[in-house]
Amino acid sequence: MSYENILFEVQAGVGILTFNRPKALNALNPKTLEELAEAIERTAKDRDIRVLLLTGAGDKAFVAGADITEFQKMNPLEALLFAERGQELFFQLEQLPIPVIAVVNGFALGGGCEIAMSCDFIYASENARFGQPEINLGIIPGFGGTQRLSRLVGRAKAKELCMTGEMLDAKQAKELGLVAKVFPADQLLVESLKVAKALAVKGQVALRAIKQVVDRGYEVDLKSGCALEAQAFAVCFTSRDAGEGVAAFLEKRKPNFQGSLKS
Repeated sequence: MSYENILFEVQAGVGILTFNRPKALNALNPKTLEELAEAIERTAKDRDIRVLLLTGAGDKAFVAGADITEFQKMNPLEALLFAERGQELFFQLEQLPIPVIAVVNGFALGGGCEIAMSCDFIYASENARFGQPEINLGIIPGFGGTQRLSRLVGRAKAKELCMTGEMLDAKQAKELGLVAKVFPADQLLVESLKVAKALAVKGQVALRAIKQVVDRGYEVDLKSGCALEAQAFAVCFTSRDAGEGVAAFLEKRKPNFQGSLKS
């Protein structure tokens, strides 16, 4: 499938989605959101894609936000539909059953920060910048920024960042727990691909279970979360991977995970 505003390729089980509007700092417009939706659907259907990376073209931006020129012609109803569409799309990204890594190579502002926060974790270059600067336009985040940011960095810090529009550098974002790792700009994609390819050969049933249990367990009390964990632990034993992993450990060899269920 050909796209205008994104690039999509698959390497060794890793899907690489690149926002490709570098002259506009990869800003999100309706066409880009439409293509992102198609790429997410494709990823969900393709069992050969075991990990997904999201990054931006060029060396200045991951996604610098929504295309502000679109806001000039929006009435309140159109703004509501735009926000709801973005939220729906980012939930679909978040709910992919495979690991999804944001590879942030520059500005991740507004909608760009919201996309990154919808991924399972974020790797950033040293020149990455994060923020929700919508307050400077007289509006607020609309694609889930207030909600995901508060869950990642705490309510008080999220309020401060959204109210001031302050940008965080990569080091600050890592200290707050927003970013998992920071790399030199010229090593970011290489190092991210190393992790992605390592994940791609792990047990897919177990990876999916970890993602679901952490996400669902975060919203419930500890006892309920542990019950979810116990159930998911048991489900892992329906997969051939559990037997293969234990056998490989005992036989001192690398496991060959297939992700298939026992017959």
